[in-house]
Amino acid sequence: MEKHLKLGKKNVYSGKIALLLAVGLGLTLTGCGEGGSDQNTKTPRKETQNTMNSETVQPPVAKKIPHTMEIHGDVRTDNYYWMRDDERKAPEVLAYLNAENSYTTAKMKHTEAFQEKLFDEMTGRLKKDDSSVPYQKNGYWYYSNFSGDQEYPVYARRTGSMDGEEQVILDANKLAEGHEFFSLGGMAVSSDTTLLGYATDVLSRRLYKIEFKNLGTGEKLADILVDTTGTIVWANDNKTVFYIRKDPQTLLGYQVFRHKLGTDQADDVLVYEEKDTTFYTGLGKTRDDSVIYIYHSHTSKKGASVIDANKPDSAFKLFHPIEDGHEYSFAKLGNEYYIRTNWQAKNFRLMKVDATQTTDKSKWRDVVPHRNGVFLSDFELFTNHLVVREKEEGLTRLRVMDLAGGKDRDLAFDDPAFSASIGYNPEIDTDKMRVNYSSLTTPSTVYEYDLKDGSRAILKQDEVLGDFNPANYASERLFIEARDGTKVPVSLVYRKELFKQDGVNPLYQYAYGSYGHTIEPRFDSSRLTLLDRGFVYAIAHIRGGQMLGRGWYEDGKLYNKMNTFTDFIDATKGLVAQKYGAKDKIFAVGGSAGGLLMGAVVNMAPELYRGVGAHVPFVDVLTTMLDTSIPLTTNEYDEWGNPNETDYYEYMKTYSPYDNVTRQDYPNMLVTTGLHDSQVQYFEPAKWVAKLRDYKTDNNRLLFHVNMEAGHGGASGRYKRYKDKALEFAFFFDLLGIME
Repeated sequence: MEKHLKLGKKNVYSGKIALLLAVGLGLTLTGCGEGGSDQNTKTPRKETQNTMNSETVQPPVAKKIPHTMEIHGDVRTDNYYWMRDDERKAPEVLAYLNAENSYTTAKMKHTEAFQEKLFDEMTGRLKKDDSSVPYQKNGYWYYSNFSGDQEYPVYARRTGSMDGEEQVILDANKLAEGHEFFSLGGMAVSSDTTLLGYATDVLSRRLYKIEFKNLGTGEKLADILVDTTGTIVWANDNKTVFYIRKDPQTLLGYQVFRHKLGTDQADDVLVYEEKDTTFYTGLGKTRDDSVIYIYHSHTSKKGASVIDANKPDSAFKLFHPIEDGHEYSFAKLGNEYYIRTNWQAKNFRLMKVDATQTTDKSKWRDVVPHRNGVFLSDFELFTNHLVVREKEEGLTRLRVMDLAGGKDRDLAFDDPAFSASIGYNPEIDTDKMRVNYSSLTTPSTVYEYDLKDGSRAILKQDEVLGDFNPANYASERLFIEARDGTKVPVSLVYRKELFKQDGVNPLYQYAYGSYGHTIEPRFDSSRLTLLDRGFVYAIAHIRGGQMLGRGWYEDGKLYNKMNTFTDFIDATKGLVAQKYGAKDKIFAVGGSAGGLLMGAVVNMAPELYRGVGAHVPFVDVLTTMLDTSIPLTTNEYDEWGNPNETDYYEYMKTYSPYDNVTRQDYPNMLVTTGLHDSQVQYFEPAKWVAKLRDYKTDNNRLLFHVNMEAGHGGASGRYKRYKDKALEFAFFFDLLGIME
């Protein structure tokens, strides 16, 4: 449920059809008396004449069919369990979802022109004809480009230099033709540069089909590999590929196969099967192309198995035995491996070992020792240099170390809150390194650093069309004290002339807070639509992420999960107290596991928020984590706990949003999902919305939008995704009376 987000068009039946379907199938579309409100109160909002129809339409009210579940002597009754349809074909379920879509359309009808304006505003900031920064590998320069109104990129390469003749290797727009949804997964060129493997998904279930083409002739090969994760790794013989097959029910990638070009998938050789369903399985290849590895990833232990890429028929062997509590990853330089490990190092350290001695930890030697206050998050190797990415007090540092024993150097950055990461550097034998940089006021930038002297050059900075001037905006980084005394970092951005720290600005607060995933303070041009209307935008770096190191993650998982929710609430209170936002104009947003955060927060402190956006929300925690047939359940026991154990069950029940809906006032809420979501199944938010409608005691808006063509990532394509943003922003703006 590594849970991330969005909407669509072709999914909404007309109101009349949805009404007929719903009534014919026993659904009630009246009752509940829900209307808009100007505050989080029961006072109906005064509307102009053209919004009267949206105010009188009534929300769907789902029928109740009690479904009893008992474990550990505890009985729960789920009245909406019937909404689960794994085939996504049940007329009764589709009718209900379409009725919800029709209701959302009706309630937002008066904002349609405004939504179009917002969409045009956000997409108008994008440079239509745009290219990525080219990179060099095996004699070619590779890049991608967008053109005009195309939703997807075209991938191309040039021989020798960027002055060479362009060869289009893949046009994603042609592959997407005829499909409402399209996603390009892995794409890999063979070692001899003559063949391309690529993976596509047209349903949004993240079950990818892998196909191949000859780059010399453009001819498509007959080989087709289905039900894969989309990852493709070539052996050095240029005829063998490795891929991972998924379980079609749980969607867990667990079998690694070896495929020889020209043979049928049925003849592929199973080279590894993960029988422990608490593990994820990955595939990769070292940057020197000498080793292929299978990555074994569990929440609290990680490891790898390897083979020589020149000997694809050999058996995979463990790099080092997998041990409880031990996580390691590696990179190869010559005859040595550099290992990022948490062995006796909570915040990780970097070690190295001879390639023949990897299984013996006593032979591992420190390169970057463990430091309690510094989190070592990543590293990159070059022939003469080592670069490590570290976080100290939540700020990123890229440190360049001369492998010949020269002086260390920190790369310089400019903003108070920023994101800096090691870019794509496919070649090892170079003294140049690419770095991806962004801040809340600085558009995404690719720098090239000289590792010898630390000088830098901008290779590309995303162009923001229109009147954008970074000098008009300011960002801040502050710490807010949580209820247990912990200092929670918060990143802020606002438009200078529209902000006064006097508690009058609307505030948009976003967070995630799970899986150790850190929400970095990056630039997002769509955010300008909020800032230019006076919003303050805040990212709360709550526990459950790794902004302040590994301990920050551990303090927001398992029996510490409640810290994630209380940190968010306390950050809201702190921002209001420091007058960064008006107490009656606070909006909270989160998606996936961040949607779980929203569900918990509105149960615990609904009075704090004027509006909430909960996207693809993981809200039915207990039922999902007790059902091993649902994708991404067993391999997340170490994130949430295993509710088959009494103590975990009882703790999870204290915060599971669906189980804690109560009879109280809730904020205005917009909930979104995708029918084909493979990470958080559509029926979780569907049931949650139905229960909220039954329990909530206010007249505030509760809208539910289901993209009937998409999954966890929402609408596909470069532009269509902004329809989702336009809906959310219009929902919030409407609550404030902002209509332009």
